[in-house]
Amino acid sequence: MSEFATAHPAGAIPADDESRKFERITTHIHDSSETASFFVANEIAELIRQRQKQGKKAVLGLATGSTPIKVYDYLVRFHKEEGLSFKNVVTFNLDEYYPMQPDSIHSYVRFMNEHLFDHIDIRPENVHIPDGTLDREDVRDFCKAYEAKILEEGGLDIQVLGIGRTGHIGFNEPGSSLVSATRMVRLDRVTRLDAASDFFGLENVPTKAITMGVGTIMAAKRILLMAWGEGKSGIIRQAVEGKIRESVPATFLQHHGNCEVILDQAAASSLTRVDTPWLVSECQWDDALIKRATIWLSEKLSKAILKLTNEDYNEHGMGNLIAEIGSAEDINLRVFNALQRTITGWPGGKPNADDSNRPERREPYPKTSIIFSPHPDDDVISMGGTLLRLVDQGHDVHIAYQTSGNIAVFDDEVIRFLDFATDVQRDNKALQQQCQEVRRFLAEKKPGEVDSPEIQTFKGLIRKGEALAACRYCGVKEENAHFQNLPFYETGTVKKKPHSEADIQITYELLQRLKPHQIFAAGDLSDPHGTHRVCLQIIFQALDRLKAEGAEWLKDCYVWLYRGAWQEWDIADMEMAVPIGPKDMERKKNAIFKHQSQKDSAMFPGNDEREFWQRAEQRNQQTARKYNELGMAEYEAIEGFVRYHF
Repeated sequence: MSEFATAHPAGAIPADDESRKFERITTHIHDSSETASFFVANEIAELIRQRQKQGKKAVLGLATGSTPIKVYDYLVRFHKEEGLSFKNVVTFNLDEYYPMQPDSIHSYVRFMNEHLFDHIDIRPENVHIPDGTLDREDVRDFCKAYEAKILEEGGLDIQVLGIGRTGHIGFNEPGSSLVSATRMVRLDRVTRLDAASDFFGLENVPTKAITMGVGTIMAAKRILLMAWGEGKSGIIRQAVEGKIRESVPATFLQHHGNCEVILDQAAASSLTRVDTPWLVSECQWDDALIKRATIWLSEKLSKAILKLTNEDYNEHGMGNLIAEIGSAEDINLRVFNALQRTITGWPGGKPNADDSNRPERREPYPKTSIIFSPHPDDDVISMGGTLLRLVDQGHDVHIAYQTSGNIAVFDDEVIRFLDFATDVQRDNKALQQQCQEVRRFLAEKKPGEVDSPEIQTFKGLIRKGEALAACRYCGVKEENAHFQNLPFYETGTVKKKPHSEADIQITYELLQRLKPHQIFAAGDLSDPHGTHRVCLQIIFQALDRLKAEGAEWLKDCYVWLYRGAWQEWDIADMEMAVPIGPKDMERKKNAIFKHQSQKDSAMFPGNDEREFWQRAEQRNQQTARKYNELGMAEYEAIEGFVRYHF
């Protein structure tokens, strides 16, 4: 199962006019955000070259945030490697927080300089970004002048957009008018929650911003809206297929005559032609698509799978499936049996049992299992019940904590531990001095300011101690806990470095040393901070290297992907479902509680305000309910996994 398997079901017919019939904006789906970003960057580069030949300027509307970063990387590469000049380019940025100093780490001025302007030959006078330093009474005049300057330059040739979870474009929140111009706006709480991690707390996120209006954006000659990841799939469906309404400002783009939506497969996963292709055209049915469609029908009608009838299939766009297979009973039984076979209480394989219809092999027993945990608590949050089951059933369980997780520790935790240490060693003058220096630094620290290396180390040690406590509780040997501290993560900020050879080598060496029979890794690609995605890429690249070298042990190794605090696998994609009883659910929660620095209030909760143990419990219980509603046995909770075939 690849990263995109859940987003693009096998058998879906490539896009044509019929399959796009629900889409009100031209939409292109790319294999990955990388290829999609190249497409957008190439469009921009072609415009710049064309205008250069004509002796004219290219006027660009630019966006910030994580979505366009790779686009800017490609533009910088085009400049350095292909000689693309930006001397004829004029840029206008969409927005800026207010108030905001240009040298702040949160400033969009700094963002644009770091990701684009400092690396190309654009003329400084051709760069325009809303001014977050203005006095309040000067903002209105500035906004009028900003609009006038865009018109003076001939209007925007291309406007690059991302999309927010509220459907905002720029900072045009729900309620924005179609004809709104550049102005000061109050930010929606959801938007501020999404930005909270970058500002190290919701209380530090500005409540206002200066933004181009919807009318300003709509006046652009061409608009390219980009979105990556499953976290954007729901709002993309509303923007592309929904009715035009002020509550989702992105739907206004349906009025534009030259707007295209550029997506990776994950962001496109909720579009009708991807999610339920049988509703738009005839499908080429295979086992995976039959399973997905049957589960969808069962959930839609609130009927157990074995109760679905020929009429149910015919009335919901699957008449050709009945014609091909023969009867609803045949389809129902096939899908029911496939689902039943995913359920196992033996995630390491059941010894001395027939394993022909089980997701895991019975041999060898016991197995060496390694669980890769991107952060020091993802293992118990995401698959704590399965971890406990593996230990209880006698397997040699290892846990690789891929990052230190140090930026997720509150400053007060450092002071608490140092107070304990100084009380224990009252005569240690050096320690007393060190504690005073740390207190002084933290007292003067600004929101988002990078911790000193010493404090970063202390925070990492706090997370390490908690992880070891959880290991002891779960019965994992302390020597089986591997703290990788991958270098890409160690920046002290939310923004990480690109992963490097050093990260891959650390992972490669651990795998080669353990030669595991099972690998569990986080496939939670909607992690809003990107750490899970990068950690998974590192594992995949290490596995690719081992495969290229002909590592024999890989032939007897299964890779299972779990999902974490942000989302769950679709039932149709789960290939192993491990039931968790009430007792083991309590044990799982107790293991999560060992991570005390993340209890009650996490530094980066994302858009879900529940505690991590609550998310895990409710998500696992919901999965069990879904299995039960499909006609399976009733369990307290279930953890789901997808197998990655490398």
